[in-house]
Amino acid sequence: MASSNEIPNLKTLLGNRRGGGLRGRGRGRGGLGGSSEEREQVKDNAVKSTDQDAAGSRVSCVELGYLHDPYAKLFATQQSVRRLPLLNRGTYVRTSAIDLLVTKFLLTHPSSAKQVVSLGAGTDTRFFRLLDLYPETRLIYHEIDFPTNTGTKIAAIQKQPLLYRKLPHIPSTSTSYHSETYNIHALDLRTLVASSDDTPLPELPNLDPNMPTLFLSEMCLAYLQPSTVQSIISSLLTHYLDPATPASLVLYEPILPQDAFGRTMISNLQTRNIHLPTLTAYPELGDQRARLQGYGFEKGAMAADTNLIWRQWVSEEEKDRVAGLEFLDELEELELLLKHYCIAWGWRGGESDVFSEAWVNVVEQGGG
Repeated sequence: MASSNEIPNLKTLLGNRRGGGLRGRGRGRGGLGGSSEEREQVKDNAVKSTDQDAAGSRVSCVELGYLHDPYAKLFATQQSVRRLPLLNRGTYVRTSAIDLLVTKFLLTHPSSAKQVVSLGAGTDTRFFRLLDLYPETRLIYHEIDFPTNTGTKIAAIQKQPLLYRKLPHIPSTSTSYHSETYNIHALDLRTLVASSDDTPLPELPNLDPNMPTLFLSEMCLAYLQPSTVQSIISSLLTHYLDPATPASLVLYEPILPQDAFGRTMISNLQTRNIHLPTLTAYPELGDQRARLQGYGFEKGAMAADTNLIWRQWVSEEEKDRVAGLEFLDELEELELLLKHYCIAWGWRGGESDVFSEAWVNVVEQGGG
């Protein structure tokens, strides 16, 4: 979920829906000067900085009891700051939804080896949490991110016995780590795009081309141009994996850019030099489904906004537990926020259609 700097003034937006005026549509800081390379570097740096926003949001949720994650604080470099209740609830829904899809995948034919590739993983702790929950699972976990982000993560692992004792060996290099179970690849995802001059694509050590593979993108591919994303996914599905290997992609991204909330969110992000090309390219749930089908996920392409996920994926008992963690009376604002983010998941079959079996009972959202 976005940081508090990115969330529009919800009360103002709700007032606008009731006939009030829309305030706070910031005009940003103007155009970026310098060469095109310098402008792209500024944008890249802005994207890299969002990782610590996400880390801070996870820590806030953990400290308040929304999530159990003993590793979140070990990767956060900023001082812990309690987030707004709305943002804590959003982070909880996002994390829980993706955890559910990943868990269902891992527990389907649990004795079979599986692979997860997290794109733009940053400080995400999912590998360590899965290792605690399912120590017997035959899992190869991969993370791909900018070298600056992977370097920060590896430095944290090197300092924390709670982390490095779970690995076959302590990372010895500054930006990459490779083992039979956990791999951190220091790469700009854009280098996975096949070039016209036949330049070889970078290697991804220990990526098994024949193992059922789940790709994760939590607010990662959203920062790239749709054509670039298409090329990256194509490379992953046809170059790094055998085309017959069962594979899936789980996306977490914002939607609905056309309404007052969406326009203000875009404006707020632009003041930080952050742009979301896929938000305008795939504005609604139906567009997200069509997008997944276009990537080649012919067996299934589903989507749901996080408001539906909160209502239908989370049990009533768990809702009651979460509601008791902190006071939240902005229920209309929460619904508005959750409707502007979605989870989309698509998959292809192969010899074993593990994903159809894993996600057969996962509720998607009609229409859109």
